[in-house]
Amino acid sequence: MALTTLELCAGAGGQAIGLEAAGYSHRAVVEIEPNFCETLRTNRPQWTVINEDINKLDGTKFEGIDLLAAGLPCPPFSVAGKQLGEKDERNLFPAALRIIEQAKPRAVMIENVRGFLDAVFLDYREGLRDRLYELGYITAWRLLNASDFGVPQLRPRVVIVALKREYFDNFDWPQIASHNPPTVGETLHKMMASRGWKGANRWKTKADDIAPTIVGGSKKHGGPDLGPTRAKRAWASLGVDGLGIADQPPSADEPVDLMPRLTVPMVALIQGFPSDWQFHGRKTAAYRQVGNAFPPPVAKAVALQIKKALSAKRLIRVAA
Repeated sequence: MALTTLELCAGAGGQAIGLEAAGYSHRAVVEIEPNFCETLRTNRPQWTVINEDINKLDGTKFEGIDLLAAGLPCPPFSVAGKQLGEKDERNLFPAALRIIEQAKPRAVMIENVRGFLDAVFLDYREGLRDRLYELGYITAWRLLNASDFGVPQLRPRVVIVALKREYFDNFDWPQIASHNPPTVGETLHKMMASRGWKGANRWKTKADDIAPTIVGGSKKHGGPDLGPTRAKRAWASLGVDGLGIADQPPSADEPVDLMPRLTVPMVALIQGFPSDWQFHGRKTAAYRQVGNAFPPPVAKAVALQIKKALSAKRLIRVAA
């Protein structure tokens, strides 16, 4: 039987897609943003999508799930978000801990920015570990780069894994891929050439590296572009204009030496989304969904290791 999961702050489904690919069955996915919820319902009408603030969610309704997964808001721990931590009103770790206590999952998986590992949050991390220990879990965290799992961008993210004490010794972090991920050019060439642009082959040759980390998913961000000045320079080295997001790929009439802008579907591919995943809402709202996402291949890799750990304990019980 498939392991069951409840996902908090599901966004546009990046982590949920990865869990699905790892063989988990979603009891529910919870997201506060209406556009994000419509994206989830459009792509997976069979999922139970709950449009709700997790501060108000009753976790007792999900007691007995195998995994609680969450992509908690990053600004409290991000340098760009001033690193206010527990003082930031967007910090949802307390809500997640309450729901964990209520739902009693066998395992927990939470994604956040690498700023979570900064020295300023040492006490916060230890407090989180202690609280989870009180609830019966042993906790570990690791910084994982999406490029180590086949995603064509660096995207370092902290993944926090907690398992009930009887399962933790069975858990190992996933092994990184033995080969390099595809380049931006290899990933996007087909889309760039889809409207007959004659410069697509030339552009593919220039875009011969992985992407910088996709940013710009903040609700306070003014509009869809590929991030601050440093990020835009990195994109320019790949032949991409990072000053905005295009509505469609370049046409046959565009000059061969054009520096194209990416479309939302192109950015989604770089995040590791399936090519047929649709994003609800206008361009800025759609781009926010992509910019906030946890790459599905990374989520899948970690979820598979959690699944092995939980299944190993079952085998021990059978053998006994």
